[in-house]
Amino acid sequence: MQGPRRDTRGIVDARELFSRVRFRRRMPCEELQPYLEHYWLIDGTLDEPYTSYVVPHPSVNVVFEHGYAHPEIAGVAQGLFSHVLDGRIRVAGVQFRPGGFRPFRAEPVSQWTGKRIRQTDVLSRPVLDVEDEDERVAVLDQFLLRMGPTPDAQATLAMDLVQRIREDREIRKVTAFARAEGVSVRTMQRLFADYVGVSPKWVILRYRIHEALERAESEVEWSRLAADLGYSDQAHLVRDFTQTVGVSPTAYARALS
Repeated sequence: MQGPRRDTRGIVDARELFSRVRFRRRMPCEELQPYLEHYWLIDGTLDEPYTSYVVPHPSVNVVFEHGYAHPEIAGVAQGLFSHVLDGRIRVAGVQFRPGGFRPFRAEPVSQWTGKRIRQTDVLSRPVLDVEDEDERVAVLDQFLLRMGPTPDAQATLAMDLVQRIREDREIRKVTAFARAEGVSVRTMQRLFADYVGVSPKWVILRYRIHEALERAESEVEWSRLAADLGYSDQAHLVRDFTQTVGVSPTAYARALS
């Protein structure tokens, strides 16, 4: 079984967060792996509030959290996501692969984009009351299997296309990407709206910012990084990073150090 990814992409100042709470990722059962990135679990106790920030992936999440009776479906957040952690912390989250949520729900995923909706017909307690971590993962598996994902060729295509964008830094323009796939730009845009929730252009940009955010944690030459990520110049990287994260790359790197 393939293990969960170990990078910190998307987490703003991951070292600070990990010094305050216990964070880990776990893989779902084999039947769910075609649709899910992983489960993510957070536990801890904080004496004072701490605000965590995430530059979200193009993924839908289902989140069970201590203090809330019902889980939340969180669509793709287009801006910087923030959440206040305080007191007793116990969170169990399901991160779907981009495109992987649609087989569980019939409506276009774009209907969830930018929204966080409590599912009042489901109780969080059965998941969060489980102390043993393996058992908690098993309860999450059971919860999702009861939802009965329906295999969908278009969902599989969307997941494959997003994975290609994530891994191939040469994919920089939607027009060229669509042409290489033998479809029109409009067809690709409709597929992403229905199955991912955001546009292919948005996905390309977001994965660039994720890489820049992670590499900012070590010494980096920003002009070279801009070229590596396909930017025409450093100024464009600085603009996109600042708009997404809220501070410039150099200010962020300085804060980390």
